[in-house]
Amino acid sequence: MSQLVLVRHGQSEWNEKNLFTGWRDPDLTAKGVEEARAAGRALKAAQAEFDLGYTSNLQRAQKTCALLLEELHRGDLPVTRHEALNERDYGDLSGLNKDDAREKWGAEQVHIWRRSFDIPPPGGESLKDTAERVLPYFNAEIMPHIKAGKNILIAAHGNSLRALVMQLDGLTREEIIDVNIGTGEPYCYQLDANGAVVHKEILAT
Repeated sequence: MSQLVLVRHGQSEWNEKNLFTGWRDPDLTAKGVEEARAAGRALKAAQAEFDLGYTSNLQRAQKTCALLLEELHRGDLPVTRHEALNERDYGDLSGLNKDDAREKWGAEQVHIWRRSFDIPPPGGESLKDTAERVLPYFNAEIMPHIKAGKNILIAAHGNSLRALVMQLDGLTREEIIDVNIGTGEPYCYQLDANGAVVHKEILAT
């Protein structure tokens, strides 16, 4: 049996300003730092142990991973960074205030871009596009470790993690639309030797 824990990064400076972030690289806010540490404390209380860590190429996820591991006294954990785990690319929306985007394109169109499965914003990625980059990496590089009995931590982003949750929970493209992963919220899975989920818990922080 292996444990897989997914944690979305803590609040970033652009989350706080209500900006579309995507592949842009803002830092964590003070609240985001505390969210990351709180996730670490919750995992420590749950007696979580890890063999390997994975994160994206973006500093908000990397710092969340590092702060979380500090709380677990596991700063020595081997952590792999890869852009396959980056947030969904919001293309032309990146850096725009979400309210300003609604004024420019209309609330309904912006909602479609944000929440639909396969309709990307101009110049960006849909959740389907994001899944097509995240899942092959997860299945090829991370799942073999899970099947070998390793415990894995992934600190990444709302949409890259939604792609993983969609596969792990067996959700349809309609069901994943309603899934929202909170900042600093640990999703804890137990998986068997075939990589099938046998238990899931979302820890309170």
